[in-house]
Amino acid sequence: MPDNDSVRSQIDGRGGAAVTLNRPAVANAYNGALIDGLIEIFGRLARLPELRCVVLRGAGRHFQAGADLGFLRHLGDMSAEENLDFSRRTLAAIDGLRRFPHPTVALIRGGCFGGGVGIAAACDIAIAAEDAVFAISEVRWGITAAPIIPLLVDRLGARMVSRLALTGERFSAAEALRIGLVHALCPADRLEAAAAQIVANLLMAAPQAAAMTKLLIAEAVETADRPAFAERIIAEGASRRRSPEAAEGLASFAEKRRPAWHPRV
Repeated sequence: MPDNDSVRSQIDGRGGAAVTLNRPAVANAYNGALIDGLIEIFGRLARLPELRCVVLRGAGRHFQAGADLGFLRHLGDMSAEENLDFSRRTLAAIDGLRRFPHPTVALIRGGCFGGGVGIAAACDIAIAAEDAVFAISEVRWGITAAPIIPLLVDRLGARMVSRLALTGERFSAAEALRIGLVHALCPADRLEAAAAQIVANLLMAAPQAAAMTKLLIAEAVETADRPAFAERIIAEGASRRRSPEAAEGLASFAEKRRPAWHPRV
């Protein structure tokens, strides 16, 4: 099956796959097509016996800027059932990446916001350019980062996620390294060379041993994978997009003004 245009993939002769988020005009912000592309491509790659590892990039200047705000406004006008369906697909995309059976590497340049932070955290290894910028910014739009909160708590700890997800503040690549969101930094023009070295090391690992190591790591860590909790975060994300706060948050961002809930002094 061919890739959809929002997410592209290519496999080399060594079994290494390159997956590219391909909406550079909007900093690779996600919409329905990008979410479906992630589900389809990682589902297809997982079934390839020759695959050894995946390197995930964003096309253009940025890795991934979270949600497409125009798409979020569109979702806010859709039914509760349609929002639930999209929340299920979003969670499936993140979960499919986190549970992918082969090693994954995220290469982060430019902006990495909202869901982009979740995508980076879902990968096994993340390398960032020294000038990359991060944020879990959903609360500033009147919505929540529900699909990625359990993953971020697992990766970073509840205390750190509290700070970043409640303020929505931007933080540097150096801070992302300090808190463990990324593993290493390098100049932007050295990202590809850094990825090549990581891939070379991954190709030295026995494929079945690497797959089992990933599985054992996942089983060793307590996560909020219970079905009831998954349904709760699906419902939260779906209902929040249709809330008055979300409408005001998205409008204020688009209009470059402070939201109505910001105190007037």
